[in-house]
Formats: sequence, structure tokens, C-alpha cells
Amino acid sequence: MKNIALGTSALQVTPICLGTMTFGEQVNESVSHQILDCSLELGVNFIDTAEMYSVPARAETCGITETIIGNWMSSRAGARQKVVLATKVAGPSRGMPWVREGSGMTAQDILNACDSSLKRLKTDVIDLYQIHWPERHVPAFGLMYFDPAKDKIETTIHEQLMAMEKLVKAGKVRYIGLSNETPYGVHEFVSLAEQHGLPRVMTVQNPYCLTNRTFDNALDETCHRLKVSLLAYSPLAFGALTGKYDLSGFEGKGAPTDARIGKFESVRKQRWGRESSLAAARLYNQLAKDNGMTPTQMALAFCYNRWSVASTIIGVTSVAQLEEDVKAWGTTLSAEVLAEIEAIRLVHRDPAT
Repeated sequence: MKNIALGTSALQVTPICLGTMTFGEQVNESVSHQILDCSLELGVNFIDTAEMYSVPARAETCGITETIIGNWMSSRAGARQKVVLATKVAGPSRGMPWVREGSGMTAQDILNACDSSLKRLKTDVIDLYQIHWPERHVPAFGLMYFDPAKDKIETTIHEQLMAMEKLVKAGKVRYIGLSNETPYGVHEFVSLAEQHGLPRVMTVQNPYCLTNRTFDNALDETCHRLKVSLLAYSPLAFGALTGKYDLSGFEGKGAPTDARIGKFESVRKQRWGRESSLAAARLYNQLAKDNGMTPTQMALAFCYNRWSVASTIIGVTSVAQLEEDVKAWGTTLSAEVLAEIEAIRLVHRDPAT
């Protein structure tokens, strides 16, 4: 793997990023450290986390993933210098008052959250600090449509950028990014930064997989023209594109007992668990098998080779899963397979939106 630059920044990262939201819930600290060790050994230098992790979000585990990563970095000589560390400040509470008080996200929330993350991560600087979801109402996390009646802006994008500027000037953050954003949001963040000499966003972390390619519906052009890099999350659609739910479905019956879908009802109810999402996933999984690949291999190869994807975030619960996901790097998809993928999307579109 050759390192790539994120946006117009000086950050050089591997095209595979280790996602960590399972650390502290499905994965205990000891195994988490083994996964982090193995990640470095396999050449992956990019780690992504968030203040609200682990997932599913609970008051009891909020922040525990950052703590686990901080303990790992402090116990491994030179580890901090070997990794590009990304974390996220949560947006409005979305029913999680333990993460964020009030109905919005203030500039002071951003400053306070960063200080707390730095303390848990046991580091002086965050390489990439991202806004986990927009302060304003947007169609995300399974919502398909923008509803002006629900829109409520308490902290403008300009104010958010000014808070980020304070963190950058203080040396606490090197670069900033977004997550779960829209074409409007990315453009507005970049435009206001350029107008006012504020930090420019380098990345957007959005869902991207065979059953959710909404990024390809305009946000791809926005990011390309504005030089903002896509960090693709959920490339395996919460496991649906591994094939392990093809028979059992997401209702938990017959599903692997150690999988998020099997363990957590809140996860089963998400966009990935819709029957339309599962139906499309089964078609992609069968296509992989028909062409001598595992479903995981094909789904990851699609993201790994997509022109619009800078780095693909893989979430794992074991060293074996990590090794399988990294091994898929280098897999190429034939023109015929890519054409079949497009044929499935033409009929099923993006059911896991």
C-alpha cells in the first residue's frame, strides 16, 4: 500500500484505516491492543475513533474507545509517532444527553470535547479532528429526505470553524474534517473557510458501500472539485456484505452471536437491517461467489479501487478479521463484475441509505 494525502493536507495515510468503534463493547481492551499491534505490523498507519464510541452508544461506555487507544499508545514506545490519529466531536445529542447537552452543538462544546479527547487519548495533538454529524438537520443515519420544518441551527458553520481555528492555533489539532455531511455542507465549510481565512476541511467521512452509494449522487463531484477526501465507512454494510446474514437476516435468529446485529436490537433497526438492504446484499454476495471471491473480498475491493475513495475504514472484532480485510487489498474487479455491480444498483439503488 502506498500512502496517500488527505485533501490538501500534509497528512500521509494508508488507503486502509482502522475503525475502532467496537473497542470497549464487543472487543475488550486486551484484544483491542492486539488488533492495534497487528494493524501496525500489517502497515496500516491510520486510526479513526470518536468521543462517543463505543457503539452502540451508551452512557456507561462513552469515551471508552479513546481511552483504550490512549492506553495502547502510551504503552507502546513510538506508537503515537507511527500513526495518523483521527477522532470526532459529536454533533447534537440525538437522544444521547451523556454525549452532548442541549439540542445543538456550540463552539464551546467543540473546544471542551477536544480537550476531553486529548486527555483520554493521552496525546498533545489530534491529527484529524472531525465533526461527527452536522449541527443542522440533515438526511443522515437512515433519514432519506431533508425536512425544512425540522431544521434548527443554533451554531452557524462559521462559528464552528472559528472554534476549530482556536484548536489549530493552540496546536491541539492539525487538520479538520466532516462526517455524515451533504454536498451543501461540504461546500459551505470550504467556502466560508476560504472567505475568512479559517481552517479548511480536508476530509468527509460518509457511508460508502455496495448498498449505500449515495456519495456518488453529487457529493463525489463536490469533493473532487473542492479537493476534499472521502473516508468511506461501513464498507461491509455492518456485516451484510460478508454473507453471514444471507440466511438468518438481521432479526438476530440464527445470526452469529458475537455480531453487532445479533447482539443489539438498536443496530438491527438501522438502515442496514432493512429487508431491501438485505435483499440487495444477497445479490452482491452471490455475485462475489459466482466469480470466485468471498463477499467480503469483493465488497472491500470495490471500495479499495474506487477513484473517489481516499481511505476505507474497516471495523473488526478480531485479528483474524483484520488480516482478512487487509488481505483483500490488491484484489481487482473485472470489467464484467463491475458491470454486474452496476446492473444490481440500477434496480436496487441505495437501499441502505
